[in-house]
Amino acid sequence: MDEIYLKKGKKWQEEIKQLQAIVLDCHLTEELKWGWPCYSYQNKNIVLIHGFKEYCALLFMKGALLNDTHGILVQQTEHVQAARQIRFCNVQEIVELEPVLKAYIYEAIEVEKAGLKVHFKTTSEFPIPEEFQKKLNENPTLKTAFESLTPGRQRAYKLYFSAAKQSKTRESRIEKQIPQILSGKGLND
Repeated sequence: MDEIYLKKGKKWQEEIKQLQAIVLDCHLTEELKWGWPCYSYQNKNIVLIHGFKEYCALLFMKGALLNDTHGILVQQTEHVQAARQIRFCNVQEIVELEPVLKAYIYEAIEVEKAGLKVHFKTTSEFPIPEEFQKKLNENPTLKTAFESLTPGRQRAYKLYFSAAKQSKTRESRIEKQIPQILSGKGLND
């Protein structure tokens, strides 16, 4: 298993090995998921190691529920609701934080043992961009088709349309996706 993700994250090989040693010392089970080492407790994912261009990270699946006493957890993007990362740029950072990392890992295990759940926003809590709401009001068939989509597909469209900074870009995205919505398909179907 080591070879697969070490090739994928070859820039971060030493950092990944260091993180792996720390996590395994916390008695979690290692598996390969999403192409990266993932660690679980009683078949519940606790933490994942992964590499990016600028950093490698230890990602806590329910990081939003952890007490971030050291202020080191990062929300990857504004739309990530549960997971939180601790980012690293070199092995020394990992070595210095080892006791803290273990404390966070053990806390994450306790969160899982307690059965705590992250409260996720419902699809209706994500705003509909003004330009899209206008199209829905003008076109009852589009509105019905959109409302017939699964909540996840609705959310994906809302986020995609909202991500555009300019109204003109939002309008263009909406126009291009109308046939997809009318055919009952999600953004990436």
